[in-house]
Amino acid sequence: MADRRLLSNPGFRRLWVGETVSVFGDQVTALALPLAAVLVLHASTFQVGLLTGAGTLAFPVIGLPVGVWVDRLRRRPVMIVADLVRAVALASIPVAYAAGVLRLPQLYAVALLEGAGTVFFDVAYMSYLPGLVGREHLVDANAKLQVSQSVAQVSGPAATGFLVGLLSAPVALVTDAVSFLVSAASLMSIREPEPAPERHGSTSLRGEMAEGLRFVGRHRTLRMIAAATSTGNLCNSAFYAVNVVFLVRVVGVGASTIGVLTAAAAAGGILGALTATWWRRRLGSARVIWVSLTATAPWGLLAPLTSRGPALALYAAGLFVMSVGVVVYNVNQASFRQLLCPPRLLGRMNATMRVVVWGTMPLGALVGGALGTALGPRGALWAAAGGLALTPGWLLASPLLRLRDVDDAEAGEERAPSSATLEPMQAAGRADGPPIPGGGA
Repeated sequence: MADRRLLSNPGFRRLWVGETVSVFGDQVTALALPLAAVLVLHASTFQVGLLTGAGTLAFPVIGLPVGVWVDRLRRRPVMIVADLVRAVALASIPVAYAAGVLRLPQLYAVALLEGAGTVFFDVAYMSYLPGLVGREHLVDANAKLQVSQSVAQVSGPAATGFLVGLLSAPVALVTDAVSFLVSAASLMSIREPEPAPERHGSTSLRGEMAEGLRFVGRHRTLRMIAAATSTGNLCNSAFYAVNVVFLVRVVGVGASTIGVLTAAAAAGGILGALTATWWRRRLGSARVIWVSLTATAPWGLLAPLTSRGPALALYAAGLFVMSVGVVVYNVNQASFRQLLCPPRLLGRMNATMRVVVWGTMPLGALVGGALGTALGPRGALWAAAGGLALTPGWLLASPLLRLRDVDDAEAGEERAPSSATLEPMQAAGRADGPPIPGGGA
């Protein structure tokens, strides 16, 4: 019943359609952009590394200011502009390629612009969704959007390989540019009104950033969620930094087998997204956060046990179960944060959390490489998987252990908004309706 009510919301349907098309397009860029550098411009390994790093640089550099700007503006227009900027940036690559003027500096610039657009879109989208769908449908909405992401991760690489072979890597990027235009058009078609944002306290950029940092820093549950997620991202990045080297040089499998094993992890993500709401109903919206990770993170310890033959199933099983838990955790902890935070602070809270939890990923890759050199690929995998298994310890030391549902959580000085505050945006235009901050995953 709840699922049907969510799907009857035309605003969410349009957002979901646009996001689904966009995340499939993102899979094309993730592979086609570095392939364009390697196959067309003959970039070195270091240059490809710089290109990859350029795409992830935006969050730690501009994440916190973006959170402030998102809270100052209506969020849907911000998302639309971010989509259009990314579409134009990506479309410039096949145009330059056709004109014979494509160079590496342009790829770096596009990666930077695409990364910056993603920061604006992701912070705005995470802050826009609660008001669009309402409090009671938020977990279902996050789960459906995660299903699209997980399915794209399963099918995207194969589809990208076909497109690159058919069109060439630079021209294949047209697909992602078009996907951003589809996303922008879907957002433009949403008719639910979005009220102007509230303004409270400081009006300076620094003061408003500090307010978001204080909200996360003073709330013990959010601090523990941030610590667990950033630790998990650090260990996961270390894991994947040596993962391919382990499978190729230690286990001795080829690219096709690695593709199948990787697909097993992505399939676990799909199952996690499809069952995230079921887990929440059975366990409670607060309890599911620590149970999902505690029950599944240790399964990663099967990966270092992998060897040729039937023992390859250990790798597939470990990553499958771990992926189920990670997606259930992500859907529910993101929904928990969105429900807990006052709407006027959603942009800054989401930006703060993203900066903290994504900031460990580059460090994790460096740690993985160093461990691989010192301990060998299997030893590094043991260290990374062991760290992942211990990650739930942050959550077990948090107030979540004593709570069943988000309504039981204490938000300190900044109380969670009432359910009326998070009514769907169809009601937001009423003169007597509570204000929801507006402004433009």
